Amino acid sequence: MHTLLRLPTGLFYAQGVKANVIFFDKKPDAEMPRTRKLWIYDLRTNKHFTLNTSTLKREDLDEFVALYNPKNRHDRKATWSAQAPEGRWRVYGYDELVARNKASLDIFWLRDDSLADSDNLPPPDVIAQEIVEDLEAALEQFRLIADLGGDAAKEVP
Repeated sequence: MHTLLRLPTGLFYAQGVKANVIFFDKKPDAEMPRTRKLWIYDLRTNKHFTLNTSTLKREDLDEFVALYNPKNRHDRKATWSAQAPEGRWRVYGYDELVARNKASLDIFWLRDDSLADSDNLPPPDVIAQEIVEDLEAALEQFRLIADLGGDAAKEVP
C-alpha cells in the first residue's frame, strides 16, 4: 500500500459513513513489509459534498491527481508541514503507522472547522449553568403542555 485517499463522509451512502480509496502494488509475498511510506490525501476534513445537491466533481480531485504524480510517485512532495498545517497531502513512515493504536489508518491532521475551538469556550461552570437554564426552560414548557392537555402544542409559544 502506498497511497490513501480519504473521501468525504456520506459520499456514497449515508452521512457518517466513511469511504477511502487505497492504492497498492501487487507484489509477491516478502518477509519484510513492502510498505515503507504511506501518502495520505485528506479530501474529507472541511469538505462538504452530498449525494444530490453538492456532488463530488472531477475537478474536486485535481489537486490529488497532480500530487499523486502517477508518472513518478517517488518524487512526491508533501503539502503539509509544520509551516503549512493546512496541507492536505502528507506522508507517514512505516514505523509511524505501526506505532499507532492497532495500526489504525484513521489518521487526520487538519483542524476541523466544524468543531468548536476549545480554547475559546467559557469556563465549565458557565457552560453547566447555561445547560441548567436550558433544561429548566424546556421542563417549564413540558409542564405547560401537560397542564393544558392535548391542544397545548398549538398554544405554547
